Amino acid sequence: MTAPMHDTVPVKGDEAGVAADVTKKAVEGRSLGRIAWNRLKRDKLALAGGAMVLLLILVAVFAPLITSVLGHDPNEHHEDLIDPLFGTPTGSWGGISSEHLLGIEPVNGRDVFSRVVFGARISLLVGFLSAMVAVVFGTVLGILAGYFGGWVDAVISRVMDMLLAFPQLLFIISLISVMPVQLLGLEGTGVRLLVMILVIGFFGWPYIGRIVRGQTLSLREREYVEAARSLGAGQRYILFKELLPNLIAPITVYTTLMIPTNILTEAALGFLGVGVKPPTASWGNMLSTAVRYYDSDPMFMVIPGVAIFVTVLSFNLFGDGVRDALDPKGTR
Repeated sequence: MTAPMHDTVPVKGDEAGVAADVTKKAVEGRSLGRIAWNRLKRDKLALAGGAMVLLLILVAVFAPLITSVLGHDPNEHHEDLIDPLFGTPTGSWGGISSEHLLGIEPVNGRDVFSRVVFGARISLLVGFLSAMVAVVFGTVLGILAGYFGGWVDAVISRVMDMLLAFPQLLFIISLISVMPVQLLGLEGTGVRLLVMILVIGFFGWPYIGRIVRGQTLSLREREYVEAARSLGAGQRYILFKELLPNLIAPITVYTTLMIPTNILTEAALGFLGVGVKPPTASWGNMLSTAVRYYDSDPMFMVIPGVAIFVTVLSFNLFGDGVRDALDPKGTR
């Protein structure tokens, strides 16, 4: 005799709960930030570049701690490790050893690793702050030109064209040459850093200003802007509450790509001798000094050059990844 089968009868309340969960999962959306992060996670090169950028920032912030642990001040001389006849490190590969991880400088014997670590502070400081100056000027003037149009757009656009045609590097060299020793409570290296940050940022804003202007020309005709205007919203509200949030993506992308350009500009100024003054560590200054010893101590030129190369490459990889992640039409 076959035993009776006992079917489990679902409770009506349980069915309603399951249906609600399924419906909730079906309609659950994803924010633009989450979509961009999911895109970015799939780009291994961009993640590697971002990790290196984060590492460089940590190295720059904790430079005094790092050098104190290793026991070498960036301005401490080690003449006992220098060949008195040729002025080059006595050890092989530029004096690289367990005590001096990247060797020592010719003539004075300063620790190259400590100099590179402190040089990162100068490069990243100028790169980030000058980019922030350019972003502020470019965003404000670009959004004004794109939204108001007419004579406002004409004036701002002609100023952009003039600045883009101006010889930026020559202007910075001539300006730093005539700057006073003290300015706004700063002196020496502080004055030169301030001038580099302001001038590089000022000449960099037209690049981001043109991008913001072009995006604003498109966004100002969108339905949500017309709706806000029809409801009586003021121009300030439309500019900073409706348009600006939709410009964050292109601004972020261009900022990440602008920083390595500024780092290269700072290195070029240091190489030409118009950057920060010695004994302040700078990658450009190190390269300028290394030119005289490239045949007898090539490692002294290779190390700061590699530092600049890795930094710029990391920012470019990360910037490209951010651009692809924030662009909904972008494909790999």
